[in-house]
Amino acid sequence: MSEKIYLYPVWTRIWHWINAVLFIALIITGVSLQYSDPDSPLIPFEPSVTWHNIAGIALVINYIFFVVGNIVTWNGKYYKLSSKGLLKRLTQQAQYYLFGVFKGEKPPFPENENRKFNPLQKVAYIAVMYVATPLVILSGIALLFPEMIIHKVFGISGTLLTAILHMTMGFFLSIFILIHLYFSTFGAKVSSHFKSMINGYHETH
Repeated sequence: MSEKIYLYPVWTRIWHWINAVLFIALIITGVSLQYSDPDSPLIPFEPSVTWHNIAGIALVINYIFFVVGNIVTWNGKYYKLSSKGLLKRLTQQAQYYLFGVFKGEKPPFPENENRKFNPLQKVAYIAVMYVATPLVILSGIALLFPEMIIHKVFGISGTLLTAILHMTMGFFLSIFILIHLYFSTFGAKVSSHFKSMINGYHETH
């Protein structure tokens, strides 16, 4: 019989859903700006620029909310990473994802009050929330205010390098979202993790 653990307080759920909506808006408008045919764009250029900028500014505010929330509440402890035995833990979790989950095995690092993320999740979330997201935000702000950008870096346009960084981080975050959605189906039930982001309770295997 499954049990339920309260792991997702209201503020993390609000942040999560706002973050999801903003990222989807940024991906759609970003793809339209970068890859759509100018004669037949996914979204017309001017509205794409406007909504991309608005969503970007909102993302900055939401990200500050996330960081402050992790500082002033206990949720921040879940992002602390111990390097001791990390490779072994990552290997165990990878083997579970590749083989164990399809054999009906129990997860090697089940969620509890002291551990919300398994080792792979923790490394991925730290990379996303404390490396990729700040980089996409900073590069986005720089592109919004190009006078901030260094004119040349080793003879290469600083604006070009900033744009490449922004697109690269955006692509990485887009792939992460797809992987995140896939692994979200690996709960006690396919819908369990999605319900967690509504009611705050994690359903154990």
